[in-house]
Amino acid sequence: MASPVRSRLSLAMERTGKWVFSKDIPTDVVVVVCEASFSLHKFMLLAKSNYIRKLIFESKEPDLPRIDLSGIPGGPEIFVKAAKFCYGVNFEITVQNVAALRCAAEYLQMTDMYCDNNLAGRTEDFFAQVALSSLSGAITVLKSCEDLLPLAEDVKIVQRCVDAISLKACNEANFPSRAPPNWWTEELSILDIEFIGRILSGMRKRGAKALALASALITYTERNLRDLVRDHSGRCTESSISDDSGMYARERELLQSIVSLLPSEKAALPINFLCCLLRTAIFVKASNSCKNELEKRISVILEHVTVDDLLVMSFTYNGEKLYDLDSIRRIISGFMEKEKNMAVFSGGDFKETCSAAMHRVAKTVDSYLGEIATYPELTISKFNGIATLVWKGARKVNDDLYRAIDIYLKAHPNLDEIEREKVCSVMDPLKLSYEARLHASQNKRLPVQVVLHTLYYDQLKLRSGADDQPDAAATSQLQSDVSLVRENEALRSELTKMKLYISDMQKNKGSSAKSISAAAAATSGPRKHTFFSSMSKTLGKLNPFKHGSKDTTHIDDNIAVDITKPRRRRFSIS
Repeated sequence: MASPVRSRLSLAMERTGKWVFSKDIPTDVVVVVCEASFSLHKFMLLAKSNYIRKLIFESKEPDLPRIDLSGIPGGPEIFVKAAKFCYGVNFEITVQNVAALRCAAEYLQMTDMYCDNNLAGRTEDFFAQVALSSLSGAITVLKSCEDLLPLAEDVKIVQRCVDAISLKACNEANFPSRAPPNWWTEELSILDIEFIGRILSGMRKRGAKALALASALITYTERNLRDLVRDHSGRCTESSISDDSGMYARERELLQSIVSLLPSEKAALPINFLCCLLRTAIFVKASNSCKNELEKRISVILEHVTVDDLLVMSFTYNGEKLYDLDSIRRIISGFMEKEKNMAVFSGGDFKETCSAAMHRVAKTVDSYLGEIATYPELTISKFNGIATLVWKGARKVNDDLYRAIDIYLKAHPNLDEIEREKVCSVMDPLKLSYEARLHASQNKRLPVQVVLHTLYYDQLKLRSGADDQPDAAATSQLQSDVSLVRENEALRSELTKMKLYISDMQKNKGSSAKSISAAAAATSGPRKHTFFSSMSKTLGKLNPFKHGSKDTTHIDDNIAVDITKPRRRRFSIS
């Protein structure tokens, strides 16, 4: 690291020595600047520098053979140029060194008040006439001021650069002078974020549009956070990213500053860029205020989000693990709250009247659930938590949600019946299309209740020829029948258990013959009402096909019924 610096310093010392020692006057002072030393003449220096003159005349040492100027702005390189100016040797002033020379002149008090046509005046002329005349020149000068603070602020170099850049960038944004039109955003992206904030504020005061300010921030972010911000396809711009978020302290501060500068207009920033910023904020563990601001901005324009945008915020950079989905839930909740307020303001029922934006968001959320359903980190509560955020009225059909549920059940095969019912509870089977109902009726992964819903609905359609949605009476009848079926199933299960229990007791008795004779005696006598006959009567009352083709309750017990076993028939196509 020190080798290039030392070589430059020795080269500067060698050049300085040539024009110093060419005069046959011995040097009388050694000027030390950091690690470099220069043998110079006092009378040449104090003729231009009031600071050096004070050091020499106010020193307690009579000759003062050594002067330390390590605090000079710009270091040894700039001091060499200042010394050349004192000796009357020509040197070049450029946009790269003019700010440092102006600050060095201020530090050494080489102003026109001390001496006419001094270094400060020379640098001021170049700064005003050359550096500030072009956007690129002003940006280069401002960039060089980053290492010259706070002195560059004191001599007004920074503010003058900011004003010039704001004016010229605003003109370029409104009336581009060359292609591409946003070339000026690339120029700005080399600056420090603090300078960017001041420039954008100046542009806003001069009437720059929000889209121009957003374009500058997007270019700046893509250049300075290129290792973290994804491209529009959701992929990372770098092939490898460390999972240690503690390594990104600088990036975290930079991201928080960028978010604080975002224009307030909701349509100024593309949704995918906001999603990328939120993804980066989650990864680098940005402040809650930073993440909340991004979540709020995304929720306002959520109807424009795509499934890929939501996936960008959900996964780690390698795409192998789900992040915490709290941000996704807050974004959807914020959108729903906005829709609710708009519906209430317009005097409608927000659960009955759904906007087109609401329908788009519902479809996007359901498709998103289908994409993340295969990941083991997605628990039932998280899956249902996201699905239930969307009002049921916002889903015209539940096909996308059914697809997500089916994928989830397939990816989690160890769920029991109750857990599968919990997963399916977010779906309305009556809102499935014919194709989806047909698939659901044959889907062995679905709970029995969901299959019954779909089958019964199809039966209602065949009988009544009604529209795709059943009326309230049909829905009520369906719920009643499903309840009866469940009770019937429970009673049959209890009956089976009781039979098994009695069977075990009979096997444990000593004599099976006694049991047989006792059973025969019991059957030979008059018929009595037993537990099983009572149970059968109860089960018969729970017949879900009451008043249907298989209803037998209207048949009189005294009428003879042919109970002979029907002849088996072969069904074949010949």
